[in-house]
Amino acid sequence: MLSNFVYPWFNLVVWLAFGVFFGMLVLRLIFNYSDPNPFGKIGRFGFKVRKITEKWVYPAARFFAMYRIDTRLAPLLTIFIGFVLTYFFTQIVWNTFFVIDGLTRGIVAGNPKVLIGFILYGVLSILVLFIFIRFISSWFVFTRTTFLGFVKKVTDPILLPVQRLIPPIGMFDISAMVVLVLIGFLQSLVMNIFVYQ
Repeated sequence: MLSNFVYPWFNLVVWLAFGVFFGMLVLRLIFNYSDPNPFGKIGRFGFKVRKITEKWVYPAARFFAMYRIDTRLAPLLTIFIGFVLTYFFTQIVWNTFFVIDGLTRGIVAGNPKVLIGFILYGVLSILVLFIFIRFISSWFVFTRTTFLGFVKKVTDPILLPVQRLIPPIGMFDISAMVVLVLIGFLQSLVMNIFVYQ
């Protein structure tokens, strides 16, 4: 029931929040190129927009500066990253609701096969979440005592063999994408064997 009744509202709220974020960054991009009078109303408003969005745009601007790309374009990269993160976040929440609904259905029906199927599906979903966390936090230093260190320990046995088979292409490491595709295949296999039959 969560995936049918709660998730659509949750999804709407999250995408509306992204819409506000998108609007602020588009305004910042416009102000970056128009450079209004800082003492006028528009200039003061532009300063407020820059101040609010600075913590989100600064990492992208620093990345652009490293490769000598116009840093005024940094809001575009920030919008893209925000879109990707919003999409994956909503998918992770939908997956969580789907697993909770499935486990509830298996318990109510007293069907251990469905219960096992959704438990396996949930474990694979947690693995997908960990790989996603590792991917977006790849610029942090992993230490054994942090949560990211735990994520690294869990995902290393799966990612390292694939990284040996498929080395990075330039600066792009596609091994995580290959693993995610394989996990997606395993999830559909689990659902077909345990739940849908």
